[in-house]
Amino acid sequence: QVQLVESGGGLVHPGGSLRLSCAASGSIFSIYVMGWYRQAPGKQRELVATIESGKYTNYADSVKGRFTISRDNAKNTVYLQMNSLKPEDTAVYYCNADLKEGYRRGLYWGQGTQVTVSS
Repeated sequence: QVQLVESGGGLVHPGGSLRLSCAASGSIFSIYVMGWYRQAPGKQRELVATIESGKYTNYADSVKGRFTISRDNAKNTVYLQMNSLKPEDTAVYYCNADLKEGYRRGLYWGQGTQVTVSS
């Protein structure tokens, strides 16, 4: 079955950087859209950034100019480079993929990775 595994989270000081990665595995025919979402304590999950197969990207206003999403189609992997991190960025970050598993298209989620920005 399809599995998405995130990595790269951790503790960082304000102004620091982290690079998250998410690798998809399984019987994947193609991946249409991959993205990153986050959920802070007491808040709903929100979109951070998405990237389509044609490399079109979309960012939340709160991260635009600081975060960069990219993907390696050969590795079925999406990345999120996070620079100039702020305490407000603290959240569990989840990877999402709109992909085709065999003949069927569906949405899949990773288990999440914790990002903590604190002085």
